[in-house]
Amino acid sequence: MPCVILLDVSLSMSRPVLECESYQRRNLAIHGINVLLDHLAATNKLEFVSLVVFSSLWERLVPFTRDYDSIKTALNNVEDYDKTCIEPALAGAASVIVDEWGSAVPSQVILITDGNTGLGPSSLKHSLQTIGQRSGGEDRFSLPFTFPCKLHIVTISGSQDPELQTSLNMFQRLIDINGQGGQLFVPEGSLSLKSVQQMFRELSEKYFSPLLRVLRCGNLHCNVNVFPAPTDYDRPHDFQHVYKELFREIAICGFLDISDVASPPFISRHLVLPTSSTREKPEELKVDSEKGEAKEDDEDDTVDGRTPAFTVLLHGSLKVEGMVALAQIGEGWYGMLYSWADSKKKSNLMLAVFEPGVDSIPWLGELNHLAPMSSFKQSPYGEEDNKTPFPVRPPDRRSYSQNCVVWIKQAGLQADIQKILRHARKLPEKQLQFYKELNRVRRAALSFGFMELLDALSAMLDRECTLLPGTAHPDAALQLSHASNALRSETARDYAQNVVPLTTNFSSGD
Repeated sequence: MPCVILLDVSLSMSRPVLECESYQRRNLAIHGINVLLDHLAATNKLEFVSLVVFSSLWERLVPFTRDYDSIKTALNNVEDYDKTCIEPALAGAASVIVDEWGSAVPSQVILITDGNTGLGPSSLKHSLQTIGQRSGGEDRFSLPFTFPCKLHIVTISGSQDPELQTSLNMFQRLIDINGQGGQLFVPEGSLSLKSVQQMFRELSEKYFSPLLRVLRCGNLHCNVNVFPAPTDYDRPHDFQHVYKELFREIAICGFLDISDVASPPFISRHLVLPTSSTREKPEELKVDSEKGEAKEDDEDDTVDGRTPAFTVLLHGSLKVEGMVALAQIGEGWYGMLYSWADSKKKSNLMLAVFEPGVDSIPWLGELNHLAPMSSFKQSPYGEEDNKTPFPVRPPDRRSYSQNCVVWIKQAGLQADIQKILRHARKLPEKQLQFYKELNRVRRAALSFGFMELLDALSAMLDRECTLLPGTAHPDAALQLSHASNALRSETARDYAQNVVPLTTNFSSGD
């Protein structure tokens, strides 16, 4: 996931370190950042990193890049500026991430400062005290971030520093306000090169280590690196709090045609890359007891192109056959492995993670009820492979239920609109059917929040009115104009109200 390094370059960062007066706090911060970058270069080369510096203003020195040497070069040219202002710096980091990645990609922000929170109206203390007095909009506080993002705060100050003791609670409150995870890091003991190095090493190993898993399909298996690392599922639902923990193994349950799966909803997507330890047995992977993550000692995390890997076989098979692999990643938690191409020449093996539960894809039914084709006396796809068993219909139908509108694919929405237009061209004979279908689609659009569809339908009806032939019944033009105006009115946004036919002289006798 992309990461923004937010470095304080105020004058207070130029103070010398008591343990070694030849170093400034800024020098220790730069050394710590280099430790982080070296860790990424060795274990997580796909990570995008951007460097932003701040004092009273903020500036992006290096845009998102995987060239970590360019960030090291920029750090050597950093200059000192004026006072510390943390709130605009956080807003700047958010702006950099949203401009580059949008508001859906998980990211991380590392705020590196000496513990000085500023003075006066621009201080962090004043910002936290006035959160409840703000009206929103441009006056809104920078946190919580409007996108998934962890906030880490790294202090370049001794743990016994009196100034740090007064600001620790404020820093922790920033992480709590964001509410999306993160940690406050303080050097152990006195401030020194060694303590800062150890602090950044702890940050790197905890939040920037690759997630190594075992991909298994029957007797075939391969150690893989999943990037960006998926996290355990921990979210409140309507009537319960759901927590699901990832297995150490990605177990393939079976294979499905891409056309049957269509475009299922997922919560995240990840690259699946083979590691260089494919010759080891899965049991020999070392596991961190706290995180349950597989680790390797000295080997690189990318596999040599000449080394056989199960992921290469799987990726090629899925791409050629036009299929996906359904995989279990946790207890009652599934995902989908498929071939994804970002260009005509390059494609990758991807893992899409579904919502926990066996009913995460409604049209496939319960996932634990899927079975191999050999379990059926007759092929569910027909002898000539000309039919499909999906979507799966529910076993019972409640007496009060009606046919609901489902727009999973583009064709479904087009079919409903074309049905309305066919009835519109046969007015007034199909007047009842026309208004019935119009109200059905209107209610569905309101349920989905698809307000643009109402405006589009209104424009289509206006066009149909202008295209009516000279021999058309006069009532047809009146009904089309009435329906078009009704869709633009405020009552069309009321779910309980229906668009009713216009009473005319032509229909008064009906």
